[in-house]
Amino acid sequence: MDFYVTAFELIDLRSFSNLWFWIMLAVFWSTASHYVLGVPYDMVTRASKHGGQAEQDLVDLVRINSNRLIYIADEAGSWLIAFATFFATVLFVSGFYQGVEFCQAVSLVFIPMLLIFALSVHNARKTPGLRGDALFKLLRRQRITIQAMGMVAILVSSMWGMYVNISAGVL
Repeated sequence: MDFYVTAFELIDLRSFSNLWFWIMLAVFWSTASHYVLGVPYDMVTRASKHGGQAEQDLVDLVRINSNRLIYIADEAGSWLIAFATFFATVLFVSGFYQGVEFCQAVSLVFIPMLLIFALSVHNARKTPGLRGDALFKLLRRQRITIQAMGMVAILVSSMWGMYVNISAGVL
């Protein structure tokens, strides 16, 4: 019995006071800002510096990923929107109206990621025919937008997490 008490004191099962939640949040946002339209951002900087084969590889990878996103949005878009809206609503209501802390934490990650997916589909529709500086500009703008969204989402998550931890009296 003493082992279980010690283990549960060591491993905090609450979301906002759990280190794993904050690590997962940082990994999500770092990954989201690194892969712009599914393309690693280092490829964008290398293609804008060197051109040639690096630029052609970037154009091909953007074309492949954009076509994939557009296909998903066209074929399953209404179902994805319906499911994602339902899931986000359930998370939001369960978390913020019924007070389930896990649902609060998941909704603070899931809802901004839905916005990033919508932004990615929107920008993927702009990519056909783009090359060179126009493509670099689009990808840079997408990355900056994702980073700004990430900063706001992390700020909101941390402020809400501090509020929950202070009001729960864990500290």
